[in-house]
Amino acid sequence: MKEIYISRSPAVAARLLGDEMLILSAADSTLVSLNPVATCIWQAADGHTSLSEIVERYVCEEFEIEPQAAYQDALCFVEDLAQHAVLKVSDEPQAEARTPGEVP
Repeated sequence: MKEIYISRSPAVAARLLGDEMLILSAADSTLVSLNPVATCIWQAADGHTSLSEIVERYVCEEFEIEPQAAYQDALCFVEDLAQHAVLKVSDEPQAEARTPGEVP
């Protein structure tokens, strides 16, 4: 299985309401409401942790779901959010995001 790495787009506004995340994409004004599982993936999307590791470490642990089924569902979710420019997907780990003006 080829690893993918996901990170949150900086061009979104997101708010956690209870255990669900609401996200507004600046790219196409799409409003997305994430369920608790999708919120877990969103919060772990740091660009340097692979999707399979996110699923195993966070989703399977918290929601007691089988890894293979969870990974397939997560992959569909990630592809959907990537189409709306809410998540960025890469074949390689991404550099950590920096705050504007921060010195590396």
